[in-house]
Amino acid sequence: MADATPLDLAARAVALAQTQGAEQCDAIAFAHTEATVSVRLGEIEKLIEAGSSSLGLRVIDGGRTAVCSTSDFAPATFEQFVADTVELARISAPDEHAGLPERELLATAGAEALRLYDERIDNLSTEEKIVMARDCEAAALAHDPRITNSEGASVSTRVGELALANSEGFAAGYPATSVSLMTEVLADDADGKKRNAYWFSSERSLRGLMEPATLGRIAAQRAVDQLGARKVETKRVPVIFEPMMAAQLVGDVARCATGGALYRGATFLAGKVGQQIGSTGVTLVDDPTEPGRAGSRPFDGEGVASARHTLFEKGRFEGFLFDCYTARRADARTTGSAQRGVASLPEPGAANLVLAPGPTPAEEIVAGTSEGLLVTALMGFGFNPTTGDYSRGVAGFWIENGAIAYPVAEANISGNVAEMLAQVDAVGSDLTWFGATAAPTVRIAEMTVSGT
Repeated sequence: MADATPLDLAARAVALAQTQGAEQCDAIAFAHTEATVSVRLGEIEKLIEAGSSSLGLRVIDGGRTAVCSTSDFAPATFEQFVADTVELARISAPDEHAGLPERELLATAGAEALRLYDERIDNLSTEEKIVMARDCEAAALAHDPRITNSEGASVSTRVGELALANSEGFAAGYPATSVSLMTEVLADDADGKKRNAYWFSSERSLRGLMEPATLGRIAAQRAVDQLGARKVETKRVPVIFEPMMAAQLVGDVARCATGGALYRGATFLAGKVGQQIGSTGVTLVDDPTEPGRAGSRPFDGEGVASARHTLFEKGRFEGFLFDCYTARRADARTTGSAQRGVASLPEPGAANLVLAPGPTPAEEIVAGTSEGLLVTALMGFGFNPTTGDYSRGVAGFWIENGAIAYPVAEANISGNVAEMLAQVDAVGSDLTWFGATAAPTVRIAEMTVSGT
């Protein structure tokens, strides 16, 4: 089985499990090559290239479920792996909600229209990656004399294939690529304190990647902009999240809008489907069918066809993201949102999360704020998904009379996410993608800002 493709392996695992008497089963297989090039101060610091193949098998027998994984595909070993998984399922505790998707839910369309593979990434040489990383770092270091050091720049690529097969007759796979570029630099404050900042770009195709020199200059400017940062007094003011920070915020919200969070009782959104929670400026969509995006896919981790789902429509909570298991627990229908690794059960989650942009340029949102905080960095993990309570360390800029007054450090913002969504009073037109999440600038009418 040395030359077997992921689809061959997945289909073989399913066939073997069925001969062992498995009532239901599915297998997911991955094969990929990853490469990373890192430079620091112009010198090569790291060159890594590694390939791997792995498979996960799920067997369901009378509601009893077992999941096992392997990367050893020698015929005898593989057959024993499948037999062990089937046997493990038979001694597991039953769960009435366990089971594969209904056959009519399984995907029939391929991945061609989603543009998940770019042969230019597959053909990108190590030398070309080194040039990209060096150009990025060099542009950052040359941007301003106050940039005095670098944590380096790196280019990473991934080229691979994913396949899924199940005992309902589903068998499909697709190739996929990704490329990312990142750099981090440091600037010296007047008192000798270092201010660091980074920027990154991550895409499915090389064409979509930010130009290295542009990315380096952005990282450098963000570091320089924090020079002279100071603390602020505690007060209630408007808080503006720049796009990257807004993307992090909606990511927290989306994790609360899953069937897993619902059945575990770990979401402030429980019992609120159909209710007006956010302002009319809040429309949040999960769309795995968006071509060329990091989370795009023709089918989910159970083979269910991908589809666009709205989580919030003008502030109204439309519903949760489900896989088959959590949908059955909630007496609902899967949304095709299963995510899965080879060693784990499927779990629902967002694919491509998009907070819809509004009509207002980001500069006008700042200009329309008499006093407040523009957040450009979030720190810590102070979010309780069950209650919605939110408290994070932040850095950014203080706004006075509609203009940036000075940079801010060692500050904290606090509130409740449900109240924050309700108080969104401005949404920018500057929709920006960060991997699999996109968001514009967002202003929340009032939060508590305090020094730390």
